[in-house]
Amino acid sequence: RRHTQVLFTMRSVVLVCIVLFHGLPVSGFAPARRGRTETARGVAEEAATSSGRSAPTQEIQRRRTLAIISHPDAGKTTLTEQLLLQGGAINQAGVVRARGDARRATSDWMKMEQERGISVTSTVLTFDYQRFRINLLDTPGHEDFGEDTYRTLSAADNSVMLIDGAKGLEPRTRKLFEVCRLRRLPIFTFCNKMDRPAMDPFDILDQIEGEFSIQCAPVLWPIGSGDLFQGVLDRNEGMVHVFQRTPRGQKPGDPVAIPLDDAERLPEQIGEEAYEKLLEDVDLLDGLYEPVDLDKVASGEQTPVFFGSAFNNFGVDLFVKHFVEMGFAPPTRKAHTNPDSEVDTVILDPEYPEFTAQVFKLQANMDPKHRDRVAFVRVMSGSFERGMKVTLARTGRSVRLNQAQNIFGQGRETIDEAFPGDVLGLNNPGEFEIGDTIYSGGKDKAVQFPPIPCFSPERFMYIRNPDPSKYKPFRKGVVELLNEGAVQLLRERGEDGMPGQNPILAAVGQLQFDVVQARLLNEYGCASSLEPVAGYSVARWALGGWEAVDKARTKLMGVLQTQDRWGRPVLLFASEWKLNNVLENDEFGLELVPYALPPMEMKK
Repeated sequence: RRHTQVLFTMRSVVLVCIVLFHGLPVSGFAPARRGRTETARGVAEEAATSSGRSAPTQEIQRRRTLAIISHPDAGKTTLTEQLLLQGGAINQAGVVRARGDARRATSDWMKMEQERGISVTSTVLTFDYQRFRINLLDTPGHEDFGEDTYRTLSAADNSVMLIDGAKGLEPRTRKLFEVCRLRRLPIFTFCNKMDRPAMDPFDILDQIEGEFSIQCAPVLWPIGSGDLFQGVLDRNEGMVHVFQRTPRGQKPGDPVAIPLDDAERLPEQIGEEAYEKLLEDVDLLDGLYEPVDLDKVASGEQTPVFFGSAFNNFGVDLFVKHFVEMGFAPPTRKAHTNPDSEVDTVILDPEYPEFTAQVFKLQANMDPKHRDRVAFVRVMSGSFERGMKVTLARTGRSVRLNQAQNIFGQGRETIDEAFPGDVLGLNNPGEFEIGDTIYSGGKDKAVQFPPIPCFSPERFMYIRNPDPSKYKPFRKGVVELLNEGAVQLLRERGEDGMPGQNPILAAVGQLQFDVVQARLLNEYGCASSLEPVAGYSVARWALGGWEAVDKARTKLMGVLQTQDRWGRPVLLFASEWKLNNVLENDEFGLELVPYALPPMEMKK
């Protein structure tokens, strides 16, 4: 009972993320639901008068856009590399911490990632597998970079939950699972590291079903674990795939495939004991678990489960083969035609003829030689054509997209067209912000997707420039990193300008500050020093505005009053106790909330 209460409390807290992600009620939090055979056409009936071009149906249906989520060290980057290897995008899988002649990971390209062996920023990797186009969004696992992960999930249509077979469900995995569920993302589960001593696979399934109230549908079933891990059973095809260990990172040849009902060859390959155990497992699986039902997967009632080892490339090829067939193409999306009204919304089908897209990430200095800035844009509808003119909803300005690029880790290549589900890299001369919507068809076709929010920070630092001669590059670096969302900016009340005279960096965890300092030094040539804003650990936005803050000034004694980049009040509290004391009787209408949504402006 106590476990149930704790889990319910956790889910209640996570429910706040409904607003944190898109500022919408539950019904509008996620993309409008996808279907396997038909989708809402939304405003597609306007096609006859459209100036845009609908995306070909076959191009939409072959797109698979997915994000991988996991607890740190579950093997996410390793799995990403193996997926690239299976798709033929690379010839040898890399590692984050490469030694000697070992190849570095494609997804972890930043210097700090390679030095520390962790992912600190999300990465987009686009490649083809058979007839499908896969847009893989690799996200940081560490909780300090949660905002980057959450922003990236807004661009995904599918999620892959990666689990360490020896540890089962871990705290970070639990949180990200709930976020994916709230976004109504179909969830595919890959249980990794079966080449090491692992939990009983039935215990892992019980853990998933018990904690998440979701049905498991095992597709790939392991034969042994640790040194006895010999391969997997593909339950959909009734075939046992026996693997040979290969040098790290090398793509193996075709494994030996033996029908499950071949009672002569199979015991010879895997041994009599493993064969008897496998038959017992099959009987239990057939009696306890339903086969994959894609309608249930789409609605979040069921998750297909796969077992394997990314490190030794066991089961990854079978996983990706099944995923592209089971995974979901781009769904419909909700958008506003009037940001001041909850009623004026439309459902945009991917085949809607006008091009629409949303910026979900900014990144500076991907190419250090050119000091470039790139906006990562997820295409929602219509067809992108190089050189097309679009409107930026927030400013109403026209922008010509002459330099769109396909993203592959740090690498890029110019592209001439793109379709829903694709992620474009657009040159960003300071025009775009995270959450921006762009659309074609002129201002009478104006739409805007819900904004992407900021989360309540818990750590606060003044950042100083110890070298006055570096004023310009220091200021440029701080501003660009703030625009990326690497950390949040707070300023003392009444202070104008960006970033201000005494900028306060606000973050969820210490690693975010480390990233800012490392990037300022490596990318802008500027050293920096940090000074703690002592005594404060909780931040809340005051939706009541400065008028309510002034009325409550007596009650807010000992509370630091700051403002965010839009000039809105952010109150810093010394403790949860002080915050709760203010919340108990909000007689002045402060309306304190642990999130911030960017102003949703649309200029026509």
